[in-house]
Amino acid sequence: MSSYRPVIMGTRHAVAAGHYLAAEAGFDVLNNGGNAIDAGVASGLAIGVLQSDIVNIAGVAPTILWIAEEQKTINIDGLGHWPRALPQDYFQREHDGAIPEGILRTVVPAAPASWLWALERYGTMSFADVAQYAIRYARDGFPMYPLLQENIAIDKENYRRWPSSAEVYLPGNRPPEVGDVFIQAELGKSLQYMADEEAGKTHDGREAGIRAARDAFYKGDIARKFAQYHADNGGFLTYDDMANYEVRVEPTVKTSVGGIELHCCGPWSQGPLLSQTLRLLEGYDLKSMSHNSAEYIHVLVEALKLSCADRERYYGDPNFVDVPMTQLLSNDYTALRRSLIRDDTAWPEMPPPGDPLNGKATTAPGPAIPPPAAIPKDIREPATLDTSYICVVDSQGNAFSATPSDVSRSTPIIPGTGFCPSSRGSQSWGDPTHPSSAQAGKRPRLTPNPAMAFKEGKPYLLFGTPGGDVQSQAMLQVLLNQTLFGMDIQSAIEAPRFATFSFPSSFEPHSYFPGRLNLEARIPKETGDALAKLGHGVEWWPDMTWRAAAVCAILVDDDKGVLHAGADPRRPAYALGW
Repeated sequence: MSSYRPVIMGTRHAVAAGHYLAAEAGFDVLNNGGNAIDAGVASGLAIGVLQSDIVNIAGVAPTILWIAEEQKTINIDGLGHWPRALPQDYFQREHDGAIPEGILRTVVPAAPASWLWALERYGTMSFADVAQYAIRYARDGFPMYPLLQENIAIDKENYRRWPSSAEVYLPGNRPPEVGDVFIQAELGKSLQYMADEEAGKTHDGREAGIRAARDAFYKGDIARKFAQYHADNGGFLTYDDMANYEVRVEPTVKTSVGGIELHCCGPWSQGPLLSQTLRLLEGYDLKSMSHNSAEYIHVLVEALKLSCADRERYYGDPNFVDVPMTQLLSNDYTALRRSLIRDDTAWPEMPPPGDPLNGKATTAPGPAIPPPAAIPKDIREPATLDTSYICVVDSQGNAFSATPSDVSRSTPIIPGTGFCPSSRGSQSWGDPTHPSSAQAGKRPRLTPNPAMAFKEGKPYLLFGTPGGDVQSQAMLQVLLNQTLFGMDIQSAIEAPRFATFSFPSSFEPHSYFPGRLNLEARIPKETGDALAKLGHGVEWWPDMTWRAAAVCAILVDDDKGVLHAGADPRRPAYALGW
């Protein structure tokens, strides 16, 4: 084989997920007659138990659906907003612009609403049907696997800050060992409570039952416990924030590039970063450069820097800031920005943003850029651990692509619930002039961003990944590996990666590493030396490192009626198909 794992091929349905037991949950739903939405929600709920260090069921879950019968793409934001009680400019006034760890960075939990919105409208099963796997994994436990054990051990002092968190993640006052059965009893009870509330309403129909499960979370005991804990501990989340929350269903950002139509999440996320970068690269004959050559990596990295500069200047919640998305993706503006890429020299820092409204290649920076940060000795970026991914295609042609997220190390489990309400406020800025500033009712700028590519009006490639600011970079490389270089989907996922960090991190404290470029060890040293001569600050990752993201994908070959699924061995991801 040309890859560590085979491509998983099937003619009926397929699922790929960030943990093998989550893939199994979705696959079981498909085998029992569920559709892609049922299976995706089952996998997503399971991920929130199996990877609860980096995904929380009470976190975020941006989701893109393709509904075959309606020939329609649907984007559910799955992202909560800042509590309505957050005072204006609070973090600037009280914390010198920082957004502290703990409950002060809590936004309204959105993932349950996202899962249940999709299930109610486009699924076929009940909440209890799809939640049974997550309930079982939480109640009865599952074997502790190496990456989860490593993360808990690294963050053990963070978990000790809150007794409710230490009780779960440090049983016996120590991190669990690999192979221990890891139990999250309160989380299992809370999910069972939602299923029980559903059971009391099923006589009114499946949809009424699902709404009862949703109300159990947003209007029942769980919401009351969240609100009371915040009231008792100086937080801002209220019962009304929970009870009045609704997900937003918004258009995807569509971009036609290289014979595909790419659908990404809106600028409330970093989703358009992938679209902008692909537009910039249209002006190059990338294939002639040869895969992962110094010339190829240089051009991709310089394009990413330009896109990140615009992300920093313009992206934010469109309900609060005007994001010139049409102009950012226009031919004229893209050509202007492309002219800033030099073949012989790397930008030593993040370039200035452009001015798409006035047709200028550069403009003065907007918000203040943080000072350069020191390179950590172990090159560990905690934020890059964040997030997981799920994609599903069923026999009817429905498709599901979702990137659930939220960590448990930087905010407490609310006692009596097993949940960590979304700490995604970590992706806002305390600076009130920033387009993603913290503001009551406003959504942070999210890194999780599922994608779906179409050919001839039908889904062709579903893909996404964890990895914080590395997400879009890894997705770009996998997409080009497959569409440009003709790699099978598993080889495209496994190919060695690189990532630039020459921009402020999306995560508080928004660390900035000008010029830094990380390369996986399979990239030849000679290539790294050539990139260094161009001015890149080259640092080396170990081969197949989880820091380089963990892409999952499903490729749909309509001509042959075959699904090709792949999952990244850099983390415990897996794909299954029939």
